[in-house]
Amino acid sequence: MSDDPKTLVSTDWLAQHIKDPDLRLLDASWYLPDMGRDPKAEYDAAHIPGARFFDIDEISDARSDLPHMVPPAEKFMSRMRAMGVGDGHQVVVYDGAGLMSAARVWWLFKLMGQDNVAVLDGGMPKWVAEGRKTEDMPPIPRDRHMTVRFQNQLVRDVTQVAQASKLKDPQIVDARAAGRFRGDDPEPREGLRAGHIPGSRNLPYTDLLNADKTMKSVDAMKAAFEAAGIDLSRPVITSCGSGITAAVLGLALERMGHKSWSLYDGSWAEWGMFPTVPVATGDA
Repeated sequence: MSDDPKTLVSTDWLAQHIKDPDLRLLDASWYLPDMGRDPKAEYDAAHIPGARFFDIDEISDARSDLPHMVPPAEKFMSRMRAMGVGDGHQVVVYDGAGLMSAARVWWLFKLMGQDNVAVLDGGMPKWVAEGRKTEDMPPIPRDRHMTVRFQNQLVRDVTQVAQASKLKDPQIVDARAAGRFRGDDPEPREGLRAGHIPGSRNLPYTDLLNADKTMKSVDAMKAAFEAAGIDLSRPVITSCGSGITAAVLGLALERMGHKSWSLYDGSWAEWGMFPTVPVATGDA
């Protein structure tokens, strides 16, 4: 795998750069309720040296009933300033699942106009498996201003996705497991209908990962997208359960050099709740 400080870096790369004065490391672990894991408690017990905890649920839009929607730019800026993350920093984001929620925070930074941000390939599990150091003390942050230039083209709302569903353009790709996409398996959140956005394709984010939760090669990922019926010459909207793993698809597209993609922030948590939008079941 080739290290790219704007998309994905290896544990070797991080070990070489961990003491760089402008490196900022974020633990963005987040889990579904049925996983029975507490990301903050895990961070407090052990994290990669120098990492700050990025709380996906807290650094979000408190006015929305939907889970962890994009925060207002001012809130993002003030939270990052308090964490000592700002202009001129190289940010690396990791999570405790290997590669699941870190991509969401990578996408948030891109959305806020920050480009020097990468996901740690294989995350905390790979770091620990390689016998590398962890610590249990949080770093002492120093204030740093962040300039935000919101990138509207990277996010989509329910109206835009409903239009894409009707017109079959852009293509909608759903990162959830096949059973949830087909409507065979229940949703982890209560009150949601089962199924998928009409016209969408299914590419479970796990299909883009190796057994050790590192990202597959660019060629293997391209093959996975094409096998799912996605035309890589056309724009893509990524979706999932609540806008977390949809970002893994976005990270894959970015790695593949596909620049015309956006993420449906509300994802199934919104679509599955709206009684006025149609739901499809079965295969794509």
